[in-house]
Amino acid sequence: MKLFDTHTHFDVPDFDIDRATLASEAKQRGVEALVLIGITRQRFDVLWNTHQWLSEQSDRYPRSYFAPGLHPFYIKQHQNHDLYVLEQYLQQKNCVAIGEIGLDTFLKQHREPKLYERQQYFFKTQLELAKQYNKPVLLHIRKAHADVLKMLKAQHFTQGGIAHAFSGGVQEAKAFIQLGFKLGVTGQITNVNAKKLHRVVQEVGLEHLVIETDCPDMTPVCCQHANTSHTRNVPANLTYACQSLADALKLDVPTVAEQLWKNSVLALKLKSSEFCFNN
Repeated sequence: MKLFDTHTHFDVPDFDIDRATLASEAKQRGVEALVLIGITRQRFDVLWNTHQWLSEQSDRYPRSYFAPGLHPFYIKQHQNHDLYVLEQYLQQKNCVAIGEIGLDTFLKQHREPKLYERQQYFFKTQLELAKQYNKPVLLHIRKAHADVLKMLKAQHFTQGGIAHAFSGGVQEAKAFIQLGFKLGVTGQITNVNAKKLHRVVQEVGLEHLVIETDCPDMTPVCCQHANTSHTRNVPANLTYACQSLADALKLDVPTVAEQLWKNSVLALKLKSSEFCFNN
């Protein structure tokens, strides 16, 4: 069994003290590949260096894929020049996708018209870059599914990608699928009370799903510690998302893992011939 973690922030300081140990543990648990996702331009170099470090030891650690992008939640930090820097990375580095990008109105401050207009500008521009360089996108969407769909359609966006940590309903899920996207399922699937997510995965079926940790966030319920406000998520925890998804779909884990791998490779436009494993 091999698993593909399609969304991580494994470069962040949370992992500085034990990144090597965690990467090794993930590999031992069957996590054979992961995507490193961008947040701000200021962290692009760290993201790239982490990607390089993982890539140099792919026999011991999961294979790494690099996806720089400007996250909507940090819109106040972004400058127009950051878009130029992003394009330089797309031109000069091996980028599998642009991410994570999208719209976020979860906080009241992000619903302020001028700030939301700026989110939309950065999203639109990054979609244009994705079209220009033929890259899929990794979408961040919180309380903005309708607007994201509207903008994807207005851009005639056909490169597809992944709707990360999908939190919409069944009809929204089907709309993203029609546009060529896979739906990202996090450790939230381990929560039996996440009824909306369980309905979505059961309705759309396995062929439209991928799994992700979003580490260090979105920790599976079984891995959370009751005596702390936040339990760090790690790539090895991807196995719990796979198991819970298999349970939700009433399928065996090997079947689910195999299809999820195929879905991930397809969503990221990878060549299956890239993967040659010794185990």
